[in-house]
Amino acid sequence: MQPSHKNHLYAFITGALCVFGFAPLHLYPLTVLALAVLFKLWLQADSAKSATKFGFYFGLGFFASGISWIYVALHDFGDMPFWLAAPATLLFAAFLALLPALAGYAQARLPSRKLLRLLVVMPAVWVAVEWLRGTLFTGFPWLSMGYAHSDSPLAGYAPILGVYGVSLAVAVSSGLLAALWLLRREQAAKYLAFGLALLWSVGALLQHNVAWTQAQGEPFSVALVQGNIAQEIKFNEDALVGTLETYRRHILENDARLTVLPESAFPLLRDEVPPYLAEKLSEHAKKNAGDVLIGSFERVDRHYYNSVFALGASENRFAADLHYRKQHLVPFGEFIPLRPLLGWFINGVLDIPMGDLSSGEISQKPMAIAGQQVAVNICYEDVFGEEIIRALPQATVLVNVTNDAWYGDSWAAEQHNQISQLRALEAGRMMLRATNTGVSSIIAANGKVLQRLPEHIEGVLQGMAQGYSGSTPYVRWGNNAIWLILLTMLGIGWLKRDKK
Repeated sequence: MQPSHKNHLYAFITGALCVFGFAPLHLYPLTVLALAVLFKLWLQADSAKSATKFGFYFGLGFFASGISWIYVALHDFGDMPFWLAAPATLLFAAFLALLPALAGYAQARLPSRKLLRLLVVMPAVWVAVEWLRGTLFTGFPWLSMGYAHSDSPLAGYAPILGVYGVSLAVAVSSGLLAALWLLRREQAAKYLAFGLALLWSVGALLQHNVAWTQAQGEPFSVALVQGNIAQEIKFNEDALVGTLETYRRHILENDARLTVLPESAFPLLRDEVPPYLAEKLSEHAKKNAGDVLIGSFERVDRHYYNSVFALGASENRFAADLHYRKQHLVPFGEFIPLRPLLGWFINGVLDIPMGDLSSGEISQKPMAIAGQQVAVNICYEDVFGEEIIRALPQATVLVNVTNDAWYGDSWAAEQHNQISQLRALEAGRMMLRATNTGVSSIIAANGKVLQRLPEHIEGVLQGMAQGYSGSTPYVRWGNNAIWLILLTMLGIGWLKRDKK
């Protein structure tokens, strides 16, 4: 094997191993090591073309390993044959890998001294491209490096700079590590080691010694229902009665002030919910001086929404505000982009029951229920931190309702729960997650998972939650601060570039 091909293989394997740094394994140092290897390969590249290839192969390994669960949705539930589902998954991974390839090209076009490239240019370019991935074509920020550090000392930067700020801390750590290897026998190595220790120590101090938000009011009881309804029968009319009975039973068997059901727990339109059932659930919630949140669909004129609505003690007073309609829809999951060109593929090749849903309003007020201001987000929406903070600082609690049953026994649900940990950190609010098959969890305002149910079981997670008030720095300035930092770093790289 030629040396260049061997290095491409190294990049691919390194990218694939990097995924082990995320949930469920949580080996977060691997993300720092993996990026350090990539940065070293970029430093050794003899041309921008070569650096681009290293970035592509790293990204291909990373995404092929990290989002392989898409194959489950296509093959197991979309009835796409293996010979189509496997290439389609790999093609999507290759498309995403174009972004690390772009990062490789961009850093190579800012040639400068090695230390400047490792400590400033490469980290800034990497995070800028992560942001780009989270924005293009409605965005896919899944597996941003910062998510792997939900439980690491670097999580302390999340309330200030968001997940991209944590990603930057990871990338700078990788640059320092690569520079340490490069200068390991020189005097400067001790300063690099000090810088690395300082970066992680400051993160730990922020994490354990700074409370950005304050508890508001008394703790309240919650019940998060995990129905474990198999995806293959979820939208089957013959299974509807059993599904409604499952949730009815779990609601009536608990006395929590706030009960939360998963996304589309009632797989029908809100106005099709049997009146006797809605009345029964509402009366039970009122006895607890609380409310129940129910995932379903809504129809308004000719528009259909993926929605959550509330029943209980608050409905008579705030009926107009007791619903949330999903506003960030999933391409090919909830709407079909370029329908005239691609509609035949979704509705013909795939057996996924869907039409085009409509988006809810961008700014929707938190629901005044159970004595709290509850900001709901549905499934994939909690991947977008800059959108979650729109409901803050008014919201006192965050709620995510999800159905990750589409992805079977893969790592998707664990990765998703880890994403919610970062949202709690950024917002300084508790996150309550009610999911169909898991992971249902209660996440503290500091991002720690307090309680959780095992995946793929039917059950109710009962516990206590606390409302919070105040704003983290990230709530106040969103991604503007991290962009100011990135532009400054890229500006330094541009000004100090080798102009020969």
